[in-house]
Amino acid sequence: MTAAAGASPVDLWALAQHFATLSLIAISGAIATVPEMHRFLVDEKHWMTHTQFNDSVAMAQAAPGPNVFFVALFGWQVARAPGAAVAFASIILPASVLVYAMWRWKRSREDTQLVKALRLGLSPIAAGLTVSTGLVLAQNAAVIEATQRLDWRLAAVVVGTVIFSLRSKRNPLWMIAAGALVGIALSF
Repeated sequence: MTAAAGASPVDLWALAQHFATLSLIAISGAIATVPEMHRFLVDEKHWMTHTQFNDSVAMAQAAPGPNVFFVALFGWQVARAPGAAVAFASIILPASVLVYAMWRWKRSREDTQLVKALRLGLSPIAAGLTVSTGLVLAQNAAVIEATQRLDWRLAAVVVGTVIFSLRSKRNPLWMIAAGALVGIALSF
């Protein structure tokens, strides 16, 4: 079940609160909060399916412009245009204010041990959050939603994509094209 047709002001408020909170911990960008967004939108609120969630992320990543637009697509699934506006503003505004304040603070203390320690300490957190996003998206991509069972063919595509990405210097668009062809082949 999705909430787009019957989203209430309470739904919009819940969406705004949750995304504003995530905005403040999105250390390497909004994409790092995808696992928590998935838990909230799909598992807890049932506003989206696994497929809708993954498709929203994929469309935003493939489109030109900032990849944070996937958040607006999530909001659209919840409450159409008002949901898209609330989700996008909630993920952008708190982080923007925080980043501006921290940038000013950091600029005046650039050479201090604290700034160096923060930069060094936040790097592994950002990497871990990004890896967890990849794991959530890969897990959802390899599962047939209707049965909640792992499809070995989809899992093989995920594993092949990871190996290709790690070992090749080729443009990742080749893997997107290959994935599209595999998807077409599997649909017959």
